[in-house]
Amino acid sequence: MDSTIGWKSTGISGFKLFLLLSLMPLGQFAASGHISERPLLAAGTAKGTDEQSGILWRDPGDLRAHNLFYGIGGKQGAPPAQGYTFVKEDRGGSSPKFVVKDPKGVRWKVKLGPEARGEIAATRLVWAAGYFTDEDYYLPRLHVKNMPRLRRGKEFVSPEGVVENARMEREIEGEKKVGSWKWKSTHTSNRRAFNGLKVMMALVNNWDLKDNNTAIYKREYPGGAGEYIYAVSDLGASFGRTHLDRAETKASLQYYETSRFITKVGSEHVRFATPGSPTAFLLVNPADYFYRRGLMSVTREIPRADARWLGQLLSRLSRQQIRDAFRAGGFSPEETDGFARVMEQRIEVLRQL
Repeated sequence: MDSTIGWKSTGISGFKLFLLLSLMPLGQFAASGHISERPLLAAGTAKGTDEQSGILWRDPGDLRAHNLFYGIGGKQGAPPAQGYTFVKEDRGGSSPKFVVKDPKGVRWKVKLGPEARGEIAATRLVWAAGYFTDEDYYLPRLHVKNMPRLRRGKEFVSPEGVVENARMEREIEGEKKVGSWKWKSTHTSNRRAFNGLKVMMALVNNWDLKDNNTAIYKREYPGGAGEYIYAVSDLGASFGRTHLDRAETKASLQYYETSRFITKVGSEHVRFATPGSPTAFLLVNPADYFYRRGLMSVTREIPRADARWLGQLLSRLSRQQIRDAFRAGGFSPEETDGFARVMEQRIEVLRQL
């Protein structure tokens, strides 16, 4: 399998692109937003609370014992069905979000729109592979007291304060986001686990690999112990096309099952289709366009052995567990079977590399 992704795929001539480049200051190509300079380091167990150490991956052990319907938070961490009160609107990111408080005082970040369901399914599979995720759950219907008119996402909220198809992210007590890490970092003591996470993003078609969609969480425990957790904090672009498109394609079985997975297999390395080149419409914002083209290198030269390692790891999941991951996101039985079938095929491709 081989594929060349070049300027022609944008529908714009090389001369026009050169002209655009020549008219723009180089500084415009820098990604906006603060990204922590703390290096991405250890996988395993961090020592104390040293800011120069962190945990990216832990051996998941017996994968057949993992409950992929409830995920990393387990059944005991699932949100109650009712009793929520509005706290504030969150205007970060591209999806509408707001914070609520449940009857026990636990805060939850509610995400609405097309990202909600796919993100939940993605967290289940990423967690099963040994990586850290947020504690996300799906509620088909949510009534919120004192719900104001939102600035974003008001079309998802009824006049009575009822929302449907909500992703609920638990706010974990004793955990604080202290920075972000870089996908192109070379400072990691477990390169295989880091490459495995990149392959995981290609596996679920999560094309939005901006560094500010990662997180370093400082987690403190009773008695003063603590650790730094490295995670992908936003998986909302998963299970659609391989790239940013003008149309909404997230959590779409049609786009996921027809997308490419691997574009090239060499003797030592594998090149994945996700993240792919954004469509040409993004050239209205050249800085973002070329920044996203640069993200293609994240999964461009992955060692075959590392990709195979992830496939062998995930092949230990049962058919039912994989389907549970999509059921957790509120997908229909037909969608669940379709997504799971593609996932199983891709895992087998990795296993045989």
